Amino acid sequence: MKISSILINHMTEPVGFQLDDLRIEFIVDADHFIELNKQVTIWTNDYNQPVYQSEKQPFENNYFDVPLKMSPRTRYHVEISLSDADNNHFSKTSFFETGKMDEAFQADWIAHPDKTIQNTLFKGSFTPKAKVASARLYATGLGIYEASIDGEKVGDEYLTPGVTAYDQWVQVQTYDVTEAFQGTNSHELLFTTGDGWYKGTLGFDGGQANIYGDQHCVIAEYHVNYTDGTSEIITTDDSWLTTSGNVTKSEIYYGEDLDDTKTPGDWQAAIVLNKEKSLLQDRLSLPIKIMERLSVQEILETPAGEQVLDFGQNQTGWLEFYNREPKGTKLVFQMGEILQKDNFYRENLREARAAFVYISDGEEKWVRPHFTFYGYRYVKVEGNTQSLMKDDFQAAVIYSEMATTGKIETTNQKVNRLFENILWGQKGNFLDIPTDCPQRDERLGWTGDAEVFSKTAALNMNVFPFFKKYAKDIAVEQELHDGMVPMYAPAMGNSDGGAAVWGDAATIIPWNMYQSYGDPAILRQNYPAMKAWVEWIKKNSHTNDLWTGTFQFGDWLALDGENPALPTGKTEEDFIASVYYYYSSTIVADTSEILNLPKDAAHYHEQAQQIKAAIVKEYITGNGRLAIDTQTAYAIALYFELVPESQRLRVVKDLVARLKKDNDHLKTGFVGTPFICQVLSQYGYHKLAAKIFLLEDFPSWLYAVNLGATTVWERWNSVLPDGSMNPEGMNSLNHYSFGAIMEWAYNYLLGIQNTKPGYQEMTFAPLFDYRLKQVSGHFDTPYGRIAADYQIEADKEHTINIHLKVPFGTTLNVELPRSENASVTVNGELKTNGHFSLSCGTYAISYIPSEDYVEHYHSETTAAEIMADALLVEKIDAIDPVLNFFRADPGAVQGGLGTMSLTKLNTLLPFIQISPEKLAQINEVLASTPILSEREEVSLV
Repeated sequence: MKISSILINHMTEPVGFQLDDLRIEFIVDADHFIELNKQVTIWTNDYNQPVYQSEKQPFENNYFDVPLKMSPRTRYHVEISLSDADNNHFSKTSFFETGKMDEAFQADWIAHPDKTIQNTLFKGSFTPKAKVASARLYATGLGIYEASIDGEKVGDEYLTPGVTAYDQWVQVQTYDVTEAFQGTNSHELLFTTGDGWYKGTLGFDGGQANIYGDQHCVIAEYHVNYTDGTSEIITTDDSWLTTSGNVTKSEIYYGEDLDDTKTPGDWQAAIVLNKEKSLLQDRLSLPIKIMERLSVQEILETPAGEQVLDFGQNQTGWLEFYNREPKGTKLVFQMGEILQKDNFYRENLREARAAFVYISDGEEKWVRPHFTFYGYRYVKVEGNTQSLMKDDFQAAVIYSEMATTGKIETTNQKVNRLFENILWGQKGNFLDIPTDCPQRDERLGWTGDAEVFSKTAALNMNVFPFFKKYAKDIAVEQELHDGMVPMYAPAMGNSDGGAAVWGDAATIIPWNMYQSYGDPAILRQNYPAMKAWVEWIKKNSHTNDLWTGTFQFGDWLALDGENPALPTGKTEEDFIASVYYYYSSTIVADTSEILNLPKDAAHYHEQAQQIKAAIVKEYITGNGRLAIDTQTAYAIALYFELVPESQRLRVVKDLVARLKKDNDHLKTGFVGTPFICQVLSQYGYHKLAAKIFLLEDFPSWLYAVNLGATTVWERWNSVLPDGSMNPEGMNSLNHYSFGAIMEWAYNYLLGIQNTKPGYQEMTFAPLFDYRLKQVSGHFDTPYGRIAADYQIEADKEHTINIHLKVPFGTTLNVELPRSENASVTVNGELKTNGHFSLSCGTYAISYIPSEDYVEHYHSETTAAEIMADALLVEKIDAIDPVLNFFRADPGAVQGGLGTMSLTKLNTLLPFIQISPEKLAQINEVLASTPILSEREEVSLV
């Protein structure tokens, strides 16, 4: 047994973050459960006297909520101690460090007097007075900045300080610069800045510049502690010098132009700005880092004569290359997501130039942009005089630093590629804010996209700190808009918003994070904003208890709209809005209970029930029939339990009937897609859910995979079957919303479901399907990794074998399907049924289901299905040559006759005469033959 990790506010050894709600979690690695006591002790540098120590307490959970009053700029050392009944002790240490907190800045904001400079440099110097024991830099800049000491970059993060509503709050970063200040020589302190989100052009229709300001500026304090006990603070002030750098133009959409033949101009005194310092806050944003690097897979020579680098993966970041060009050579790199007719293509980027232009100084070295990022797979290279070599290029993949926590693999490689695409879409769009897309002239923190994907996001990666910051972004905007939630946050000067689902990110994201991590910190942080949102709806709706009369996105990008030119879908917008008004009110009520606010809880519970009653009265009959016959309407009615339990089967059957009318293909958009497979699996139609999930024609998830997608697309058909871009436009090829299907895969395919907030109690209830007969996966819960794999064996009984790993401190309730009369063995021990609970450990489970999961043909199988299966045709031919009719007339298989069974054809067509004996033999063959799609996965016994 050991303590494998300690997290401080869901982060490893955080430095300089806001730590208002101090939660210390730890993970215990053990192969079985034992009773433990736990204790946390916290010291500063004086190890003789702890600043906090908890009582020894029984292990009932794996965290401590610590009421510690912290001081600015202080490192706190943490020790978790565990002991068992035999007085065995286990411990592990970690640390966290505070930033400036509420301490006022002594430094000044400084700037260059010329506001038009694209790349401003700021230079200072520092000579240590003695040997440096420790040194910290507390800094920020507007728009984007990088700091260096003696020419070496400070820290390993980029695009700092991240994106916020800079007129409301600006984040300060803390850096450990102790090593950089060793020695007594003078050190050059340098900052370099670009426009970024602060000053650059952003938004639609050409965008808007200077949204938050029109001048680059920085503020910094270097706090130096010497070994002799003295200290010193170096600050930005009017002694610093400034000039223009060699980045001649840089913006988020534009890309960057870097001229290394350009030397810094004349240095002049920086000016001190009378700029507000009260907006400075310790950071919430996770650092944006180069999380991985990709190599060039192929250098293409296109039919148009272009040189194109193919990195094989659509991703977000920038190109880095090794310069071998002579001085003055101008290299142009353009970024794109897809080829068209094997040529480079970038039209779906709209007004975003998305290029990197470099003028060589003749020095061989690695080169990169500094103040921008790109979404791309392909890079067109122009201007080179040297032959291109793969090893001279790499893609730096950039996203917020989040650990990957989940993975699922199956025997279907296309499904595995889909799951990879969903994760890559999250990586590419979780860059400080959850952007809608990383490539075109948008890249905004769209609330609806983040909301519908937030549960999947929390399964794929550790996103609690990421969403805590984004939840604050939303709350900041609500404060400016009387509780209304804008379409995206930060709003970048845009005041449009107030739509259902998008606006409900204000309540749903904090709630989903609480459910996933068991930590109410975001609920506490955002509770006033959550209330303000439902109050805004009440104030602005045209109808009491229903939400009507305001702008709505509807079921965005649904395929069932009566007007193809409108992407809002057929599901009535006021119905969707009212359902989410009900759900948000319920969340606020439940949050009030968690935060011990009984009056609010009673008020919002009553409000939620009134809304629900109004929805039922308006849209649902007494017998459970919905007034809106769309896939999305049925899905959200079931998911949000709008009808009594006794009537839900009626609604499920109506959904199934609706799907049958739609040829069992999706018509859903952003609203319905996350729920459609979930409700089908939950209410007994998992086979249909799996069928929809595994479809490969349009519209389906695997349609994009078959066309070479490496991320999730914005539209179901952003690319048409012939490989051409959809002419309707708005075609991001890295747009993660439809990837919300991954939640269904974790919950129902892998079978891991959250029973208690934070996964302290879980349910393992996979729903098997022979088309995916082997599945494995894991999820790193706050308590540790739960891992599962299962296989439907190819033996005569089709035994199901399962392996499970359950983390310490959790309970796993196992609910095996079709196990009521089955003999279930768990690590060799016989269970009376497939419903039991497990604690920490590793388990091997085996049972024969009461009903076989391998499906066979039957007497009602159609002629078309029979003719598609060569083995089945061979077996029937050996009994009777009845199928010669279809061989002689292949069109009959495609026509109405192909939809009939042989039994029915035998009664309708006088020239088809199968004797009762032979028909019985044929039906026996049908019943004993697994259907083709499943037989492909199993060796026949």
